[in-house]
Amino acid sequence: MHPNNIHNSPYDFEALHTTHPALAPYIFVNTYGTKTIDFADNRAVLELNKAILKHYYHITDWNIPKHYLCPPIPGRADYIHHIADLLDKNTNLSKIQGLDIGVGANCIYPILGAQIYGWNMVGADIHTIAVTSALANVNATPDLKDKIEIRHQKDNAHIFEGIILSGEYYHFTMCNPPFHASKEIASKGTLQKLKNLQVSKSLKLNFGGQANELWCNGGETLFIKRMIKQSVAFKTQVGWFTSLVSKKENLIKLYKQLNKLKVEHRTIEMSYGNKQSRFIAWRFE
Repeated sequence: MHPNNIHNSPYDFEALHTTHPALAPYIFVNTYGTKTIDFADNRAVLELNKAILKHYYHITDWNIPKHYLCPPIPGRADYIHHIADLLDKNTNLSKIQGLDIGVGANCIYPILGAQIYGWNMVGADIHTIAVTSALANVNATPDLKDKIEIRHQKDNAHIFEGIILSGEYYHFTMCNPPFHASKEIASKGTLQKLKNLQVSKSLKLNFGGQANELWCNGGETLFIKRMIKQSVAFKTQVGWFTSLVSKKENLIKLYKQLNKLKVEHRTIEMSYGNKQSRFIAWRFE
């Protein structure tokens, strides 16, 4: 993980359930003598996230609608810390303005950006349920109300248009795009995750994410290529455009698109536990 990530150490379950007692029933000692939770249990993961947000990030409360994505907070925090590394060191971090494309119901990136670095954040989403939930998560903690704004993208043909307004400047944009190309592929990926977690075959399949969060036509490659094309119109209003890329093999197609535009770009590798991840960043000189 990034050296500034507070989650470089194992979870302190004693401290977490003291802060958030609702986590306590889900904690057990595994065969290695270590306190943990069942990460295949959606409720356990939800309560863990609440505990983390309350204990480390001073959030009053946080919720997501049933079946929506429950994000792994350590990895989400890593993206935030690496974006901070991209920014001009002469810029006062508390004056930074960031934009999260596809903020989702959990609103996790704006929350972390605001609470870790004091950034001002805008979160945008096309789905009204996500917008409503994200706004509720902001309003649940009074200190976030002046730091985070949630906007509804009303046209699915546009990514930035209608969200980035005239006269606005963002030091960066970020995005966790839908990474599957179809529901069938998403289902296969979820089954593999359950297998890796050694979950009982009798467990009912639960995506832990809605269609707009998990898949879109063309998958993440097409989505990010659209983002790259549409970023040209906003090149004077954004410092760095960024997006997570879940599949390393998709990078070559994205590089081709960026090279066509002759823009500076870089790929930042991230890792936490056994998981490898990365995001791509580009800017116009």
